[in-house]
Amino acid sequence: MPSNFAPLKNDTFLKALLRQPTEYTPLWLMRQAGRYLPEYCATRKRAGSFLGLAKNPDYATEVTLQPLERYPLDAAILFSDILTVPDAMGLGLYFAEGEGPKFERPLRDEKAVMALQTPQEGSLQYVFDAVTQIRGALNGRVPLIGFSGSPWTLACYMVEGGGSDDFRTVKTMLYNRPDLMHHILRTNAAAVAAYLNAQIEAGAQAVMIFDTWGGVLADGIYQQFSLAYMREVLGQLKREHAGEKIPAIVFTKGGGLWLEQIADSGADAVGLDWTVNLGQARARVGHKVALQGNLDPNVLFAGPDQIRTEVEKLLNSYGTPSAGNGHVFNLGHGISQFTPPESVTVLVEAVHSFSRRQRG
Repeated sequence: MPSNFAPLKNDTFLKALLRQPTEYTPLWLMRQAGRYLPEYCATRKRAGSFLGLAKNPDYATEVTLQPLERYPLDAAILFSDILTVPDAMGLGLYFAEGEGPKFERPLRDEKAVMALQTPQEGSLQYVFDAVTQIRGALNGRVPLIGFSGSPWTLACYMVEGGGSDDFRTVKTMLYNRPDLMHHILRTNAAAVAAYLNAQIEAGAQAVMIFDTWGGVLADGIYQQFSLAYMREVLGQLKREHAGEKIPAIVFTKGGGLWLEQIADSGADAVGLDWTVNLGQARARVGHKVALQGNLDPNVLFAGPDQIRTEVEKLLNSYGTPSAGNGHVFNLGHGISQFTPPESVTVLVEAVHSFSRRQRG
């Protein structure tokens, strides 16, 4: 890691993840660098495509910093895509107009599955270059989050060949040929652990595992095919680098049912979607992990007064902060591309000001 990174000026986010006292509740937003910002749309147009944006460290740096120029957020998150890893495994990622990500060579039979290997060295260098460049450009303003999809979530795209409404293909393989599914998940877990560790070495100060599709699994199956492999990844992560602690966040969308088990996975913090009561979640996990979340992203389509009311309800639900407890404010999933940018201004101001008042 380059040793010339500037010292951190605002470490509130990292402190909250480690359940240390903070002066206010820090916040960042999933998908904060995205299509709701006109400046992002302008840069994406210049890049020519989504992959043109994600695979160019200069553009990735530019769009990562855009929301921080506009809002006093407490963390930056690397601009990238969870599908960079399967793309580097040779599945041929492309984006179909209006359809989202697709793979040219999905894993549909035993031959394809058994041929699967972790990415070759150098195939994801553009991501690590972006991490180092962003960390330098942040100049210590706020910490930088690196991330990956979970082994199960990546497998969903790799087997389905893209997004899915019913996950029929991947679940058919899971139930019919669990041996093949475990082979994919083992390979993915090794790839994800190496990928996150390389981001940490490049300058990421916290990492997050997005288990976007964990919630589509049945109870019992989730533990075996998603949680077990995230645990495997967490067990291999560098949790300290260059004298800094590197916290890890796990987020299973639809995973509220399994909160206690996720809190036992080895993560420092658990992300929650909006279906979970934050106060009850805090009672359920105790002092084990910090919590991140969990405002419904659609609240941002309401008026300013309603946004403030919902923010206060959520912060009151978490309860008065005390030493050793951590809360990072976030949405329960990614911000919608249709969100008015001025609604985010209201949100950030409300979280910062009300959480300071809470601490009296």
